[in-house]
Amino acid sequence: MRPDFSPVLILLAMAAWGGIHSLLASQAAKDLARRWLGDMAERGYRLGYNLFSIVSFLPVLMLVVVLPDRMLYSIPFPWLVLTLAIQAAALLALLAGVRQTGVSRFLGFGQLLEAQGEGQAPMIVDGLYRWVRHPLYTAGLVFIWLLPVMTLNILALNIGSSAYLVIGALFEERRLVREFGQAYVTYRQQTPMLIPRPPGKIKPVEMKEG
Repeated sequence: MRPDFSPVLILLAMAAWGGIHSLLASQAAKDLARRWLGDMAERGYRLGYNLFSIVSFLPVLMLVVVLPDRMLYSIPFPWLVLTLAIQAAALLALLAGVRQTGVSRFLGFGQLLEAQGEGQAPMIVDGLYRWVRHPLYTAGLVFIWLLPVMTLNILALNIGSSAYLVIGALFEERRLVREFGQAYVTYRQQTPMLIPRPPGKIKPVEMKEG
């Protein structure tokens, strides 16, 4: 197989993975699981969803490794140092965002231990969420696009991953509007989605009670 065909297969695999992943994240899938499994589905859905997402993503990564590939570029020194430093900062931001949302709930263990299942997590608008509505996605995008080595296969994976994150953010926001109503609509109007504004243009998010 020619290397030029490999990105097509990787993008198709990413589309299939993203479609299944989004379907399982839908309210319809959660409601179906609750009807079949009752309270266990209510409490364990997030953890099972995360585990399935990781395991099902491994074949996509395998395609990146085993399919014919072609080098596009390699970042030279000293720019490599700057790139790695920004990637490290993105990882720290990612960890900070997970910590801010709650590590246990992010992984799914918190819901598993709760008597009433997932419940409604509080709406977070401070910390990293004051700068962008989806700081975890922003950090992930920065990290993957600053990889020091870029090949055709990695480029295809990055394009597919970026498209999935953007589309996933849009679907996630529909759910958040249903959960938090006007409070989230106001937050969305005042806070950029993925790319922070200059500090002088960021407005404080005002949350009204009731």
